[in-house]
Amino acid sequence: MSKATGFHLRSMLREDRDEVTRLVFHSTNRYYESIGREAIFKGDELTPVDMFDVYERIDPGEGIVAVDDQSGRIIGLCFVHPRETHFSLGIMNAHPDHFGRGVARTILGEIINRAQAVNLPVRLVSSCLNLDSYSLYTRAGFVPFATFQDMYVAVPDAGLPHPPPNEIAVRSATLGDVPAMVELERKVAGISRVDDYRYFIRNEDKLWRVSIVESPDGIDGFLVSCGSHALNMIGPGVAVTRDQAAALVYDQLNQHRGRCPVLLAPVSCGELVKQLYAWGARNCEMHVAQSYGPAQVPAGVIMPSFLPETA
Repeated sequence: MSKATGFHLRSMLREDRDEVTRLVFHSTNRYYESIGREAIFKGDELTPVDMFDVYERIDPGEGIVAVDDQSGRIIGLCFVHPRETHFSLGIMNAHPDHFGRGVARTILGEIINRAQAVNLPVRLVSSCLNLDSYSLYTRAGFVPFATFQDMYVAVPDAGLPHPPPNEIAVRSATLGDVPAMVELERKVAGISRVDDYRYFIRNEDKLWRVSIVESPDGIDGFLVSCGSHALNMIGPGVAVTRDQAAALVYDQLNQHRGRCPVLLAPVSCGELVKQLYAWGARNCEMHVAQSYGPAQVPAGVIMPSFLPETA
């Protein structure tokens, strides 16, 4: 793998689990605290371990770490998710004590090289608050194509005290739905990730819920949620219409009673945002989807996630 002054890159290994998790914990929390926000990860240093475990189950060995030549310690990392239509770039962390050494820039260059070798674009979702990371990606040639409001909803123990938003029926997904999910996401977002769908629906690690909306023509929407202690998030998902997206979100929120899940609502879908406000949603951040290479303009409602990153 590529080398840089004083450190080198290698594949993320299973035995890196604890060291990687601790770096994610401290680097991410340090950033948010530096801008006057609360720490994202609560609890002990291994709280974000689900991030490592999820990527390791879906794409073992695809992550990248930067290792300091002198100490042998991991000083940077990125989870990488190769898919049929694109490479997805997951959370990128550099150790705060090693800022300025080009760690993140070197890792990003390696990912771009991997994707170019197989002629695929690279996609990611980055925080609008973190201008350093935003600049890192746009300087490298990434172009924003969609913007999202990060919204959280405190769901009472008894569920949302609101009626369903419409008469659209929602059901749980099955493995038999995967071909239709693939077709729908290709139509709406121009991407495909078959292994992800199967992984979510099998739910062997008991983190995932997958909801489906059907029409006479087939599946018109699906939405996944993650019940991880570290990251309780609704998404990824797509829907043809705003009403279908609202029905899916309502169903998923009620599957997380007593919790406070986060979701990314596209700013272009004003009626969905308004509905979320009516359910008590509050904004906590903004994110932008970016692509190095071509990206289809969404032909419907898209709701990305951070675990696994979907862009």
